[in-house]
Amino acid sequence: MKVAVFVKQIPDPSGAGRLDPGTHYLVREGVEVVLDPGDAYGVEAALQVAEAAGGEVVAITMGGERAGEVLRKAMAMGAASAIHVFDERLRGSDALATAKVLAAAVRRAAPDLVVACTESTDGYTGTVPAAVAELLGWPSLTFAKHLEVDGERVQIQRQTPAGHDLVEAGLPAVVTVTGGINEPRYPSLKGIMGAKSRPLEQLGLEELGLDPKDVGAAGARQVIVEVSPAPQRQGGEVIDDDGTAAARIADYLAELKII
Repeated sequence: MKVAVFVKQIPDPSGAGRLDPGTHYLVREGVEVVLDPGDAYGVEAALQVAEAAGGEVVAITMGGERAGEVLRKAMAMGAASAIHVFDERLRGSDALATAKVLAAAVRRAAPDLVVACTESTDGYTGTVPAAVAELLGWPSLTFAKHLEVDGERVQIQRQTPAGHDLVEAGLPAVVTVTGGINEPRYPSLKGIMGAKSRPLEQLGLEELGLDPKDVGAAGARQVIVEVSPAPQRQGGEVIDDDGTAAARIADYLAELKII
């Protein structure tokens, strides 16, 4: 069995993200960048499935030149190979354009299963994995807190507010996992050294058969036209209890339509 896992390099979420004032793109140059924390759970889930089935994992990312670093980390954890989609014309891609690129990379890798985290920490759209599944014509299973593959079928426990639902589909399929699905392993020294020699394929638009007009800023259906600072929180009203405090609070809550 071959399992593909999506990974992404993002600015360190412990820092303050910045937007370029001209393009409104997230600034990624000159800042600390890391593997998206959610992706570590996806890599671990993919590795567990592949190990149980005697298969292998291929890590896939789309990003700038430095994005290869997160692929090496995925391979240090245990992935056998990686695909890095890198092309300057991809800059400015929205969620749909990103999904088109990743779907093309998946077709090239030809896995039996694709695993991804539920959403990226820098984008939070939560739509890319499902869009990839739609473009591929594959089932999409989301919010998995447990994942099993049995023969030609995949079954998950889909996390819900009330507990979980059992969801099953035939392979190939796309599965998104939550942070509670596992405890990601740490790369061993042997894994880190071995990752340096594992195959990492870098691809551009031509290799994936994509039209530049369909991706990047040229193909984006969503455009940020303006960015403004969030308004500062104003000070609250202090009510001295002179016997009318309860009534005044009730009136205030009614004005806010809370009661």
